[in-house]
Amino acid sequence: MPDHAQLRRATAWMSGTAVEEGDAARVSVALPDSSGHFPPEPDIADGACGPGSTALEPGRLYRRISGRDDRARPVRDEELAELGDPMAVTFFRAGRFPTTVQELLSELPATAAASRKVYLVSEAGQISPGALGERDMRFAMTTAVEGNQVDLLVSTQAGGDPERGFLQVAGWDSAAKVFNFYARFESSWVWAGNSWHSLEPDSRGKGCFDSHVNGSAVMKELRIPWLNWQSERATIRLAEDDPLRQDQLFQQVIGAERLELTVRFLVTRWTAARLASVTANGVVDHPDRLLRHLFTNTTVNLTSTDRQSSTITADSGELTLPSGFWLNQDLLFDDLRLFTQAAPPRAPAAAYLAGLTRFGFGLEEKFSGFSQPGDTFFAFVVPEAAHEDNEVVRQMVRKGLISARFAACALMVDFPNPVFSPARSLLMRYVPTTPTKAAELGEEVTRAILDAARTRNLPADSPEARFAAHWQVPEDAWPSVFGQRVDAYLRKVTQRVQTASGFDDYVRLAESRRRQFRRMKLHEFELTMPVTNIPPGAPPLAMREDGTVTELT
Repeated sequence: MPDHAQLRRATAWMSGTAVEEGDAARVSVALPDSSGHFPPEPDIADGACGPGSTALEPGRLYRRISGRDDRARPVRDEELAELGDPMAVTFFRAGRFPTTVQELLSELPATAAASRKVYLVSEAGQISPGALGERDMRFAMTTAVEGNQVDLLVSTQAGGDPERGFLQVAGWDSAAKVFNFYARFESSWVWAGNSWHSLEPDSRGKGCFDSHVNGSAVMKELRIPWLNWQSERATIRLAEDDPLRQDQLFQQVIGAERLELTVRFLVTRWTAARLASVTANGVVDHPDRLLRHLFTNTTVNLTSTDRQSSTITADSGELTLPSGFWLNQDLLFDDLRLFTQAAPPRAPAAAYLAGLTRFGFGLEEKFSGFSQPGDTFFAFVVPEAAHEDNEVVRQMVRKGLISARFAACALMVDFPNPVFSPARSLLMRYVPTTPTKAAELGEEVTRAILDAARTRNLPADSPEARFAAHWQVPEDAWPSVFGQRVDAYLRKVTQRVQTASGFDDYVRLAESRRRQFRRMKLHEFELTMPVTNIPPGAPPLAMREDGTVTELT
């Protein structure tokens, strides 16, 4: 019988367990095809980035780009010459194939060791060490090999047999300006593709690109309090006699607040390289691949309150729920600079505690049989708009591909639903899929939406009509006009969240969005989010601008 660690999904590159696949199959609600993310596929074998049916020879580099290659094949000399990241240059071109993370790190230049940072993550990290057998501890490491900026990222299991645990690397190629993705299988390595492959239809959402959806570095819990990571806000729990305590890498672990800064930088760097490339000749070949970051959620981040759920009592006062639950505050406030005055909504702690009981909150892992009543370590975890998506929109505005006004008009179409908005995603139908002049992209999409709103006799609450109404707001007035609407919305939410019925509605809405997240391949572990007694097949919910919650039909 395989052990727990082998059967549990160790990373998004590995295949889902039968339990996860069964859960995915039971989800009854699907987003439109334009939603931009990828549901789990139960027929993926060996993580789809592995060798497939190929028997690998020791000490070789293979290629298998999922969706493009049926099986692994040896990398040709000319292909290897084109791989310019530190992993390819330092190891593979020199005929070196490290089998453990210790071997890999020891053979890097001394300058890389000096810049190395080590981080620790586990979805079971705050569960009592004696309550759960395998806790899926993982190290994430960053280092600068060829210069002063991070160009090598390593992920591996923490503890256990280093030759059997997973070992994955993303290396930045400073000449090609892409990440290359690799995974070790026994004593051989597989190149799983580069950042551009994440965007191509045949390989998008497959293999390593089920988590590296847009070809960049990934940290799901990017924002404070860095749920599941060891950080300045929480220390992962270990038994006193846990051998991991003696591990040299564990002794180098620092807080995830530092990793957040690195990941943000890496996403910005790849996005800048991507936009520079796709606009180099003044024409965007695939405009839809850019604008889906505005109209859909290609991926999400996870956010929560910064309060430990176990410390909340009835007399704890009020609980500030995550801003990303209510709207896309990063784009609307920080980038588009809407003029707002409303404070973040705060909920009574007593209402939160009552909700835990009423909705049967708990942590469960079906495979192991683990069950524990209550919420995740930090309270009220929910998906929010992804930094990756926001960064593309941010840089599109800066490069003049779209205007700030255009981005604001699009976001305001359904701003109370920053994730999983069917209304906003419907506007993708007006985005050209053929080459378009970069300087005319925003104007062309605007004309298409306005023409549809004028000629198709659409209802006033259609996405097209809403966008058209927003576009009528004068150029010098939209930041204040839209800001006033956001203020009014947040005030209504603040009033409703103080009532038992209002708070319960928001719990149901949060669970609806969690169900959508569980359909994504980015959902790797059952313990990432709590379970409730709300049926898995409950209708999906959406927030209205008046602060009420409604079923999506």
